[in-house]
Amino acid sequence: MSRHNEWILILDYGSQFTQLIARRLREFNIYCEIHPYNVDLKEVSKPVPKGIILAGSPKSVNDTDAPHLQTEIKEWGVPILGVCYGLQLLAHTEIPGSVEKAEKREFGRAHLIIDEEGGLLKDVDDQAVVWMSHGDHIKELPSSYKIIAHTNNASVAAVRHTEEQIYGVQFHPEVAHTACGKQILHNFAFDICGLSGDWTASSFIDEQIEAIREKVGNDKVLCALSGGVDSTVVATIIHKAIGDQLECVFVDNGLLRKGEFNEVLDLYIKDLKLPVRGVDASELFLSRLTGVSDPEKKRKIIGVSFIDVFEKEIGDDADFKYLAQGTLYPDVIESISFKGPSATIKSHHNVGGLPEKMKLDLIEPVRELFKDEVRDVGRELGIPEHFISRHPFPGPGLGIRVIGDLSKERLDLLRNADRIFIDELKDNGLYDEVWQALAVLLPVQSVGVMGDERTYEFTVALRAVTSIDGMTADWAHLPYEFLSHVSGRIINEVKGINRVVYDISSKPPATIEWE
Repeated sequence: MSRHNEWILILDYGSQFTQLIARRLREFNIYCEIHPYNVDLKEVSKPVPKGIILAGSPKSVNDTDAPHLQTEIKEWGVPILGVCYGLQLLAHTEIPGSVEKAEKREFGRAHLIIDEEGGLLKDVDDQAVVWMSHGDHIKELPSSYKIIAHTNNASVAAVRHTEEQIYGVQFHPEVAHTACGKQILHNFAFDICGLSGDWTASSFIDEQIEAIREKVGNDKVLCALSGGVDSTVVATIIHKAIGDQLECVFVDNGLLRKGEFNEVLDLYIKDLKLPVRGVDASELFLSRLTGVSDPEKKRKIIGVSFIDVFEKEIGDDADFKYLAQGTLYPDVIESISFKGPSATIKSHHNVGGLPEKMKLDLIEPVRELFKDEVRDVGRELGIPEHFISRHPFPGPGLGIRVIGDLSKERLDLLRNADRIFIDELKDNGLYDEVWQALAVLLPVQSVGVMGDERTYEFTVALRAVTSIDGMTADWAHLPYEFLSHVSGRIINEVKGINRVVYDISSKPPATIEWE
């Protein structure tokens, strides 16, 4: 990815909120990247960021294995903002032992009492609600810092360096509960770092086209189309960049939704004018997946099988050097400890399932984008809105929506139930009201009565969520009458299913997909 000239570096110390900092900055059209606290600084110094944010951490700065501060960043002479742990780290680095466990820990809402107006706290109301989440506090602030705000329980809630552009806040400005949080981040980015907020969908496309041309040269690129928005946006950008050097492959892996292969292939060819070939590899995938129940094994098998299909398609054509994928930022965050010491949640087939010795190098133009940003890019590219607004669909497809052992019979049951659910959402004007909707086939059979006969059939779980970027999500409060109607249709029309339930869990603690 070509790094924007105006950008902010976010150093991750393991906080669950780190990604929210990036989201808030992106809302200001500011490019930013999250990297682990111990990143090789040479990797993030070209160009030098316009500002640095030290994010939070579940650790204490006094822990023996506590993430440390690379003090070399101060030599860059750019503004620094420490958030929670980041603030404590600034104090601890200058005065070891200056941070200690607080007698009264502070978690949740607090009221910010402003001691010095302007600067970082410009246009922030006195007594504004902020969100605290810390068990340590600063008992001794270095003499080079001045307190600019406090709360009833924390004498140090916000500080500034008296000579350098270094700031710190004990609360989390990135979370929605901090009423003034966006204003504080806006003040830091625009007033203190001097950014102009010129990172737009248009500028992103221009940068990617230039970067792709420079990287690919005269070689060829194979693009893996999944039928979703992400890979479609990737293919469209690359096609604009290198034209006939791109070849797209849309694979029927036997895990797509009902009728989807032909419907999407037709859209690719007729509407988007992409150079695409459709490949029916359903037998290959199902032969490898039948009887497999472990979700991580499913993802690995699907990832490897995709690569096998792609490499077969290009054959001995040595001009193909790259494989393009629609990997997204949330995919990367959930798959591996990519940019910080956070725990792996689950692997995604396109970031966690690729074989180590792959013949093609990867191109992932939207790897650093969130879903809503990809949609904005798609609109800028002229991709039809009815396609842009399609709900996210996972790369492993229905393979991770059939819980437990996979078989063609179970996949067909789910396909039919899913089609009813999605069609009814569209027919009732609810499809665009939710961010993602899906059906899940459970490995549970239960007793039912249909007519005068006893049945012993499968259960389907329906799930619909509201979200902006998929990092957090709430269950959609669909009308009871609607759910009742959908349940009735599924039970009556899909032989093999006699029970329908609705998932009312949020993310976190649950994930959107069940596997």
